Amino acid sequence: MESKSLIIRETVFDDCAYFAEWENLPHVTEFFTMDEGRSYEDIVTEFVRYNLDPTKMLFTITEKPSCQPIGKIYLSRIDTHDDSLDITRIYIADLDKRGKGYGEEALRLILEYAFINLHTERVTIDHFEGNRIAASLYEKIGFTNEGLMRHAGKKNGKYVNLQLKSMLRAEYYDKLHR
Repeated sequence: MESKSLIIRETVFDDCAYFAEWENLPHVTEFFTMDEGRSYEDIVTEFVRYNLDPTKMLFTITEKPSCQPIGKIYLSRIDTHDDSLDITRIYIADLDKRGKGYGEEALRLILEYAFINLHTERVTIDHFEGNRIAASLYEKIGFTNEGLMRHAGKKNGKYVNLQLKSMLRAEYYDKLHR
């Protein structure tokens, strides 16, 4: 997948080193259900497990023209019967790369992939209750609020509420043609 500023590619083993570094940064993990202190071995184990599971996909966000990794996208609950999937995690890791529109660009690319390439009918995404930046971006792109999922995630042993949003194929195509 490619846009003006980004290339999104399937994650490769070498990307685990980036993820292990990034997923220990407080500004990356603050609004995700990732426990603190994840090790490189934890990341590698997760990578191997996810690659063996057809309901999960990992992507690495790279910046053009250098192809330097700057973020991650994790899709889960890929259901080919119900034609649905969840964007479980999407982030730009480097603080210097944030605020440049890369998150929006990456989200638009992965939605194109989901609706056009995978022929998905429904895409869900969620965010922590207090994450106004994510909420604003998801609404700007066209996700519809479905409601609060109480204690839907766990972070560092504590349950957290997640706000669920969704987009249907027709809504995606409607947004494209405006």
